[in-house]
Formats: sequence, structure tokens, C-alpha cells
Amino acid sequence: MIADDKGAVPRGYRFADHVPYDTPDDLSELQGPTSGIVRVGPHIDTSQDPTYHLADASDLIALYSAVVRAGSADDHRRLLDRATLERLWPDLVLPHRCRETWTAHFPRLRTLGLRALSI
Repeated sequence: MIADDKGAVPRGYRFADHVPYDTPDDLSELQGPTSGIVRVGPHIDTSQDPTYHLADASDLIALYSAVVRAGSADDHRRLLDRATLERLWPDLVLPHRCRETWTAHFPRLRTLGLRALSI
């Protein structure tokens, strides 16, 4: 139970500790685009123009960070490319629990290191 009888959130409760993170079953399932422009749904990006230009390095990192963090396994399969994910993994800006979920499921990702800060 998240709240007590009065509706208050218990002391020490952190929303970040309860966010569910999804992963695909296998990285080989990731068959997303490697060029062009990608538009994502509001469950991934709530901005007015949730489009990403894959040729733009900052857009690419932002897209992969957002999809790994907020996407479903179906989103991962549709929007992420395995080789691109592995290349970008050290630079993705992800919550600590999200990165831990992915590296626990895919130990290979842990070997790729980390250059970005965990949030």
C-alpha cells in the first residue's frame, strides 16, 4: 500500500523506487530504424513535437534514453536498433534503477561502461 488511511504517502517513499521498467526478451529483437526521423508517442515524450532526427547525435541519444526509460518491450523492438543501443549505452541518461534493470537482464551492457550520469 502506498498511502496510509489519511491518504498520505509514507515517510521515505520515493516514486523513483517504484517506476516499472520494461525490457525486450533479447537484444537481437531490436530492429528499429537507423536513419530518418522517428516520432514517438506521448507515453515516451510529452513534448508538442516528439520527433527525433536519427542523423543528429543529440537527438539520437535523447531518443534512446527516452525509449529505454519509458518505452514498452514493443516500443524497444520497434524503435531501437541493437548495434546503435550498444554504441550509445555508455552515453544514455537513465535513472539508476532503469540502467540496473537493463544490465541485470543484459549483462553485456554492463561491460560497455558508463560516460553519462545516472539520474
